[in-house]
Amino acid sequence: MSLIKKFKELIFKNYLEKKLFMLGTSHFIKSRAYYKNIKSLSDAEFKIYSQNGEDGILDYLIFSLGIKRPKFIEIGIGDYSESNSRFIFERTSPKGMVVDSIPDLENKIKKRIKIWKGDLKIVNKEINSNNVLDTLKKDKMMVDLDLFSIDIDGIDYWVLDKLPKFFSKIVVLEYNPTFGFELEVSVPNIPNFNRTLYHYSNLCFGMSFKAALNLMDKKGFYFVGSNFLKNNAFFISKKYKKEKYFKNLRIDKSKSNVDANFRESRDLNNKLNYFSGNKKIKEILNCKVVNLGNKKKKIVKIKDLLSN
Repeated sequence: MSLIKKFKELIFKNYLEKKLFMLGTSHFIKSRAYYKNIKSLSDAEFKIYSQNGEDGILDYLIFSLGIKRPKFIEIGIGDYSESNSRFIFERTSPKGMVVDSIPDLENKIKKRIKIWKGDLKIVNKEINSNNVLDTLKKDKMMVDLDLFSIDIDGIDYWVLDKLPKFFSKIVVLEYNPTFGFELEVSVPNIPNFNRTLYHYSNLCFGMSFKAALNLMDKKGFYFVGSNFLKNNAFFISKKYKKEKYFKNLRIDKSKSNVDANFRESRDLNNKLNYFSGNKKIKEILNCKVVNLGNKKKKIVKIKDLLSN
């Protein structure tokens, strides 16, 4: 590729980024007048830099709680091209921490944002249940935290389990809808967990929806909804009563939260095979998970739980 072509692509990319930011800012300013009327969390969805519509949902939650400059921690951000905290950083110049284990993380992030605009801590590390507290407590990041987001495609449950009660005002966590509505399970707490290596299908990772609900309830949070894609759950600290801050919001904990239609399953050759419906869970019946619905938390195969 010629230098001239690279330069043109860079200019075009920067132009699109600026237009996207301006569009998002304008959308939220107008939408906030109607936030009090929102009845379903998914009605607030709007994508700017998030993977799906999390930008809009988070603006709704943050505005409703009266947070002006959200202090955040996000674990699992990739190169920061798609993340839950990026628009917040760009818009409000806050204090935050982002964590991921991909190579050359800091330089990749610096190519995406003007890092001088806020106090952003970049941690290039693979987070696990043993190091999460020591990592997040640096620079007092856990003090008065407004937003916590985690998406590491693996041992998310065990990382969250190590955090104290009421560790943030808002929490976004990824769950695995393939596990269905009834199972309360997570993959085992395996160091350096890799979803592709654990099962070729890429379908056996993370925690079930029920596991997410019960864990977060113990941590002092209540569920306010999931996204349209049905893979991210949103929680609010019980210190902030629903009756006061989200009076008209209808909380739906039904099976609809695992009614996911996205298809990312892979075959033995790591090629997408687009499994849907019951084919997804059938593909991972022999996968081993931790049965969190049992006090002993035994490791069992999914097929053994479904046969009970």
